[in-house]
Amino acid sequence: MSEQTPFRDTARRVIEAEADALRVMADGLDERFAQAVVKLLDTKGRVIVTGIGKSGHIARKIAATLASTGTPAQFVHPAEASHGDLGMITRSDTVIAISNSGEAPELANLVAFTRRFDIPLIGITSRPDSSLGKQSDIVLQLPALGEACGTGVVPTTSTTLTLAMGDAVAVAMMEHRAFTPEHFRDFHPGGKLGAQLSLVKDLMHSGDAIPFVGMDANMSQVLGQIGQKGFGVTCVTDTSGALKGIITNGDISRHMDGLATLTAQDVMTHDPATIPPDALAEKAVGIMQDRKITCLLVVDPAQPAQPAGLLHIHDCLRVGLG
Repeated sequence: MSEQTPFRDTARRVIEAEADALRVMADGLDERFAQAVVKLLDTKGRVIVTGIGKSGHIARKIAATLASTGTPAQFVHPAEASHGDLGMITRSDTVIAISNSGEAPELANLVAFTRRFDIPLIGITSRPDSSLGKQSDIVLQLPALGEACGTGVVPTTSTTLTLAMGDAVAVAMMEHRAFTPEHFRDFHPGGKLGAQLSLVKDLMHSGDAIPFVGMDANMSQVLGQIGQKGFGVTCVTDTSGALKGIITNGDISRHMDGLATLTAQDVMTHDPATIPPDALAEKAVGIMQDRKITCLLVVDPAQPAQPAGLLHIHDCLRVGLG
């Protein structure tokens, strides 16, 4: 037996224990979950998420997930709340307090504050008969199962359950609000996710940057336009400015015999690949990769004859796509 086998066995045991716990929690969801979601949807102010220790780390993540999916939310540290941060909580807010045991003493002042000012309190705990459970308006109950560490003292299964419960709440609210990737982009413009949610119109070149030649343009004019604009392509339009085709370096290479005697319409590719400006840039990358091309013409469906822009693969690579 490999000396690494016991480590894999431990990993499987931990993962299977947490997966089993998640199934138990899913099967045990009741009307209190729906009540909590409705309460959060009706909140006029912000959702305040709090917890101490490992529950505090999970609370921060839940608050961040809610905020990035359209629900104003923030984490309030319960110890700091006792030293002035209670002023962050208003009567328009709803509080989510997390404690697996329901007896975290650091939560006491914050919980009392919600009771004093009639601020809705949702408790996430495995013990509805605990101090937190009894004070909460709604309890989201976690299964009272052992921790995956095997000793019962290291928060493992309980934190996984809490995190999943927070994700379930956030997704339920997203679906109710018909929250889309475009909405998510407004709250998450940075990083890899931000890049994946970039729109074509955010990256495309437009106006005078787009290379154009007429259908009767000679090859000297075509090559001049391609070289001047630097995209390796040029659009071809008729006398009314309507898009008729595109010329790429590949088109020119395929017509080298007698090239000097040809015009743009002799060389161009008809019906070039296009994409609307409101499409995700990631979709544009997929089209370029499938077709083995480096540029896409951007065409507004409302004005299909007029190119709105041009997107180069380098524009997508620059923001982390591709």
